[in-house]
Amino acid sequence: MGHSSLRPLDDALRAMLAALSPVAGTESLPIGQALGRVLAEPIVSPMDVPPFDNSAMDGYALRSGDLAATDTLQLQGRALAGHPLGCEGAYGAACEAGHCVRIMTGAALPEGADSVVMQEETEADGNRVRFLVKAQPGQHVRRRGEDIAQGATVLAAGLRLTARELPLLASLGIATVTVRRRLKVALLSTGDELKPVGTPLAHGEIYDSNRYGVRAMLERLQVEVLDLGIIPDVPDALRAAFLRAQQEADALITSGGVSVGEADYTKQLLEELGEIDFWKLAIKPGKPFAFGHLGHTRFFGLPGNPVSALVTFDQLVRPALAVLAGESVRPPLRLAATAAEPLKKAPGRLDFQRGILESTASGLVVRSTGSQDSGVFSSLTRANCYIVLERERGRVEAGETVTVEPFGSLLL
Repeated sequence: MGHSSLRPLDDALRAMLAALSPVAGTESLPIGQALGRVLAEPIVSPMDVPPFDNSAMDGYALRSGDLAATDTLQLQGRALAGHPLGCEGAYGAACEAGHCVRIMTGAALPEGADSVVMQEETEADGNRVRFLVKAQPGQHVRRRGEDIAQGATVLAAGLRLTARELPLLASLGIATVTVRRRLKVALLSTGDELKPVGTPLAHGEIYDSNRYGVRAMLERLQVEVLDLGIIPDVPDALRAAFLRAQQEADALITSGGVSVGEADYTKQLLEELGEIDFWKLAIKPGKPFAFGHLGHTRFFGLPGNPVSALVTFDQLVRPALAVLAGESVRPPLRLAATAAEPLKKAPGRLDFQRGILESTASGLVVRSTGSQDSGVFSSLTRANCYIVLERERGRVEAGETVTVEPFGSLLL
């Protein structure tokens, strides 16, 4: 098959994502159990943040106008975080004219005060405080609601919760969230040559490695994995596995069996039990990638070569599963970098070479991890990025500008 008949990656990805929709079903979880889950509903703030005017510095709260005619004020009392101003036992006393209040970071601003002067700009002598600078209204004061206003939408539906969002939820007093149910994804490897890790190999046999990489990425995505193991090149065995996945899973991911070998029965069974949307892509590594469905179960057929399997999962299956999970899909971060050395490339396919990206005094520089053969898995273990070379681009010389895509969380 010539390169011109292969489907471009961007075209295939758009078509695939357009054909998918989120699975039904939600659940309510305590925020301590919600890491990595996808919000099913937007989060609306039940309160102002901060909930009261407070000091951004350790120093003295005062009425800024009092320093117009003097540089010295009488110390009235102190305000600590969690303890509003108490003046001779009077709870919540205001800052009186001609007075100042010793205040700590985060403490509520006393009534009447409109600014804070940090302690380094003052000199204290008993109950009298001399100010070395004038005060401006509002300086070093965090106003009520200036971060988040009550009623504002702070997190959108479709967001996957990370360590950034959980503290925010806690700061709003939100104890539980409604999230999408976990996807259930079936996974299998095909091929008579594959053997389980830990068993001796006969001549011509290899260990099943792809399933470990794919499963690890699935677990990072917080899906429930139905591991169907290694399925031999026997049509009845493969059919039984497909039917089980169709009954129990939202998606089926296979590794191997999507090329054109005489013993590759995956395409035949897809045509019998479901439908194939597309089969061959103009990418390297990963040309024999398949997408289709078995009833309601979506099918993703990864190539058998180890690097091809992980690259196609990262570039195609990851965003597809995000849509199924109800997550908002964001394009990957791509940057410009300088090639530190020549890179082999023939026109015809979009190439995801494995590279090592470094920041230098002259900018971002990237170099190859070595052999880019799709069977050389060490090219991924040494890499921290893809070098994304355009479909019609040829050989890259040292010093040329290339596009790089730093590895995301699935590969780090």
